[in-house]
Amino acid sequence: MIKKIIGVSLVAGLFLASCTTKKEETTEDKEITKEAAFLPFTADMAETSVVYEVNVRQFSPEGTFAAVTKEIPNIKKLGVKILWLMPIYPIGVENRKEGLGSYYSIKDYRGINPEFGTADDFKKLVDEAHKNGIYVIMDWVANHTAWDHPWVEQHPDWYEKDKNGKMHSPYDWTDVVALNFDNKEMRQAMIADMKYWLDDFKVDGFRCDMAHEVPTNFWEEAKPQLANGREIFMLGETENADLLVNAFDAAYGWEIHHIMNDIAKGKKNVSAIDTYMDSIPKKWQADDYKLLFTSNHDENSWAGTEYERMGDAVETFAALTYTLPGIPLIYNGQEEDFNRRLKFFVKDSIDRNPNSKMRGVYEKLGELKVTNEAFNGAKKAASYERLKTSDDKAILAFKRKKNTTEAYFIANLTKAEKEVTVPINGVYKNFMNNENVTFDAATKLKLKPWGYLILVQKK
Repeated sequence: MIKKIIGVSLVAGLFLASCTTKKEETTEDKEITKEAAFLPFTADMAETSVVYEVNVRQFSPEGTFAAVTKEIPNIKKLGVKILWLMPIYPIGVENRKEGLGSYYSIKDYRGINPEFGTADDFKKLVDEAHKNGIYVIMDWVANHTAWDHPWVEQHPDWYEKDKNGKMHSPYDWTDVVALNFDNKEMRQAMIADMKYWLDDFKVDGFRCDMAHEVPTNFWEEAKPQLANGREIFMLGETENADLLVNAFDAAYGWEIHHIMNDIAKGKKNVSAIDTYMDSIPKKWQADDYKLLFTSNHDENSWAGTEYERMGDAVETFAALTYTLPGIPLIYNGQEEDFNRRLKFFVKDSIDRNPNSKMRGVYEKLGELKVTNEAFNGAKKAASYERLKTSDDKAILAFKRKKNTTEAYFIANLTKAEKEVTVPINGVYKNFMNNENVTFDAATKLKLKPWGYLILVQKK
């Protein structure tokens, strides 16, 4: 796997407390406590959030809601606060791609794909997630439907027409047909379908596919109707800043993702990250933030696994997604050291690995994100300060700070060993192995290829 200057040392501690005078809790008391502990989503919740993307079909050999529900306690151990489910709706048959078809070809916005289970199974999944303090967001595909969605026959005016007056597919997505957002009735029908899941299934928001392909004013029209006095989490697959003004909470970090891929391949150096970070305040509002990732369903199936794209830099860039401003994503299987492209249109499944290295890494990084406010990454993100090193094209070093809490990230983003100086003074804890590290102006830090440090204040 990946050679580092440091190793990951995980120590599991179990603390038992007893009190003979305390009244024993009943099952009913425990259930009440669980219910009271789960609070509705607020924007502040995102500060410490880790998002976990579930591809239900490929998550397990069964490919069911029940299989996901069973694993929620283990997902929680990764520090996950938001569970994103890829589309769970019935898949169109007309013009279907390959065997089981694409999840993104939807023939009923209020239906459940029978291969995953029933509506009751889905409700149990949402309930179990909530009991574990995890919010659930659904993948919403607004730009198009399947060719056999009832709207095609019932409301042909709800679809775009080409120059010959015929419905058409966007791009080369031949299994779907483009919707017409100039039609007000269609807009209201779609908003009603989205509200159905919020109201009847108690989901907490949506990840909206290709959000920029839909007019911004639709999302701005939909958001207040969907929220209806409550806060919901809206993640847009977009890098269009205007969508975050009045509609979405977070955008996609595609640009920084591609920069990480290019650095891993030796095509770019750390200067590209500096240019990217300098561009953010020029393009985005101060409270905008992004989803950061080394993989997702598109990347894994079409561009390749993180190991194909990043090689020995996988762990280092995973750590970067947790330490930069933003919220990190785990795509199911990454915690298993899974190194294979999942098939998209037919049944496949993740290979589970009881000896996985990255599970321990993600658990530790999740702990960092959840417990250290210096890595808050949403609307009230901790500050980011680039630190000048003796080799800024190879070494990325920055300081994060919020209130009186500060922390540092230092990484060698090359395949060569480096010896550098960084402007840090004092004694800090290396978060990944809990060892103390002392710095002063004369300290020369040796970093192995792709080596990194996360330094936090000693308590």
